[in-house]
Amino acid sequence: MISKAGLAVIDALSTGREATPDDLATVTGYSQTHIYAVLDELLDAGLLVERRGPNNQRYVRVADHPVIEAYRSLQSKLNHVDWADLLSPATLRVCWFLDEPRRVSEIAERLAITRQGVHKALSPLKNRAMLSSSGPEYAVSEDLAPLLAFAQAIVTHEHRSRAREIAPSATVEWYDPKRALVRVQTAADTDALLDTPDWQVTGLGRFEKYGLQFFLAGEPAFWYAPDEGLTPSEVVCHTLVLDSGSRRVSYAMLLIEALDIDQETLTDTATWYDLESMIAAMYQALQGRVKNPDELPVVLPSESEFMALKAQYGVA
Repeated sequence: MISKAGLAVIDALSTGREATPDDLATVTGYSQTHIYAVLDELLDAGLLVERRGPNNQRYVRVADHPVIEAYRSLQSKLNHVDWADLLSPATLRVCWFLDEPRRVSEIAERLAITRQGVHKALSPLKNRAMLSSSGPEYAVSEDLAPLLAFAQAIVTHEHRSRAREIAPSATVEWYDPKRALVRVQTAADTDALLDTPDWQVTGLGRFEKYGLQFFLAGEPAFWYAPDEGLTPSEVVCHTLVLDSGSRRVSYAMLLIEALDIDQETLTDTATWYDLESMIAAMYQALQGRVKNPDELPVVLPSESEFMALKAQYGVA
């Protein structure tokens, strides 16, 4: 996540100007030593480009990058706000969740921080009336869509950079500030992620752990969620996020049946993936309560097809 000093540097350079480290130390108020460290981080992240001038003097400017473009959009549409001073890494992480009304307790649980930590992160926005509240829930005001876009660009960049440092072919399929679901394209990248502690095989490739082994057309998907176990509910949701075709729906239903996954537990998890309606339809089918399949948000297997699949894999 970009630090406040890093954001101050991007802010100073966002007009397209070129500057030396000494210039940036003067403009931002940070020490030269700190600025040199920040510049190295931003260069490594691909957010800045550098050239050498006379006497090997360093000159930097912003790169053509989605994070930079998102920040420029934020500046141009809401130029009355000193965003470099207002936004901290914690505030940006919490902002990611505010595309819809959310409870502080919900955000705290998802980020594994205290409620006080969430309130502290939100306080700069609350103090400037940038949040709309409805009872105990908060969301970013409608006119602050560029702020949400910037927070999303920052988090996306963080996950993509982390994954591609290990597996260059990785693409991010879903993410939140702490977690990411990625695909890879090569066996070498699969091996690299398998050897990295914070990454776990998920989706269809995880079914083998539960006694259900399927042929994979390509490399398995991976889940990044440090210090968290990978639950069967997450595996079902990842399977559907990666491919919501009828065959994958059948496999997801098979895993639900095989492990007797509780509907309430799975629905709670599905909320984060916008899969609640799909999960509800799948449970309707599993419980024999489907009256009009054409009105459902997902293509379900016929009863005979699903029974044949269960018999094939020995699921009672």
